[in-house]
Amino acid sequence: MTTALRAELVGYLERKRATCDRKTVSATATRLKHFGVFLTVTDPTLQSVRGLDRRRHIEPFLASLVDAVSDKDGAPISIGDRNRRVVAVATFLRDITEWGWDAAPPPRKVLFRDDIPTLPQVLPRYLTIDADRRLTAALTEHPDNELAALALRLQRACGLRIGELLDLELDCVHELDGNGAWLKVPLGKLATERMVPLDSETLEVIDRVTQIRSHGRPLPHPRYRRPAQFLFTYLGRRLTQQGVRRELDHATEIAGLGHITSHQLRHTYATALVNAGVSLQALMALLGHQSAEMSLRYGRLFDQTVRTEYERALDLAKQNTPVVAAGDTGGRTQLPLAVITGGRDWKDTPLLKSRMAGGFCLRTPAQGACSYANICEHCPSYRAEPSSLPILAAQRVDADALARDAEQRGWIDEAERHHKLIARLDALIADTETQTG
Repeated sequence: MTTALRAELVGYLERKRATCDRKTVSATATRLKHFGVFLTVTDPTLQSVRGLDRRRHIEPFLASLVDAVSDKDGAPISIGDRNRRVVAVATFLRDITEWGWDAAPPPRKVLFRDDIPTLPQVLPRYLTIDADRRLTAALTEHPDNELAALALRLQRACGLRIGELLDLELDCVHELDGNGAWLKVPLGKLATERMVPLDSETLEVIDRVTQIRSHGRPLPHPRYRRPAQFLFTYLGRRLTQQGVRRELDHATEIAGLGHITSHQLRHTYATALVNAGVSLQALMALLGHQSAEMSLRYGRLFDQTVRTEYERALDLAKQNTPVVAAGDTGGRTQLPLAVITGGRDWKDTPLLKSRMAGGFCLRTPAQGACSYANICEHCPSYRAEPSSLPILAAQRVDADALARDAEQRGWIDEAERHHKLIARLDALIADTETQTG
């Protein structure tokens, strides 16, 4: 790339060093390098970011990411990598614009939110209860490296990230008057500290670690550079992620489980808390999340409201489905009204009900209101004839009864839908009566 363009990118990275850690700056540099190389190949004459044009530079760059390959193995980059590269460029352009740099693009925006590839909303991968027990038993009864096995058990018991786990210091346990023992979790991925409560079993794990760990001189802390006594040390060195990984592979092989990552132990911890009914605020504090959205991913795994609605709909379906005689292979037939309503008047059933001019519709609450219900009555092109006035009047009477029924059941949106239909029927009736004098 040109010297001037390179200087702008390097200057930006130097500025980010003041507020971001080394890993963040390094990752940003790698992603901006890909952008700079693309600009050099596409437009060798480009001297400054200020000259960026959406049609000439940004749109071709976005298109090129679809076929981009990794520098490491030559495989196509993932959707996550594509997302991170676009986010890095967008953040760079936004920052230099807010800072008022001369290199900032002109006021006309060149990169938009919709340009950022959407990441798949993958649910956390937790261990089932059986797999969790088998893995814990393997780590407890058949460890290959006891220190690493204890580290994994502590990670599962406290929901730690692997970096937080290995950065624990020797004085990480704190006894609080009347509040038991707590684990001080060091600065991690989101640069926050937190306290996690400890039970007696987890305290025994930490006590065992202090018995078998290697005692030695303090080691430089990776974040503060000050000397620190770390909890997980062996033969004068800190336990590594590779050592933890080897022990986890060993335990999964003994337990007869497939590939498991250490981060799945954190997911399993959070899932167990959600199943136990822990509040969202407590879950955020225990996991060290800064936004509710991060913790809500676990709440979506086991939504009690969805489960309740599903079971209610299933019960209704079982009640309303007639028994089919053995050997009956006939085609699908319409259910008798008495079977659907349980013999009661259709307007009194615990279902979502819609009254049309020529009939009515019944749906279970879990299905939600039909998007086509009364669509004709609300259409601007719909017209009524004088002969239809009695039908419209009867439909209005039923709609009013359905609105009151919905209000009594607490279905506010459903009641509002009926009220809108009533208003529309009143307008149609009035308009038809006016036309006929």
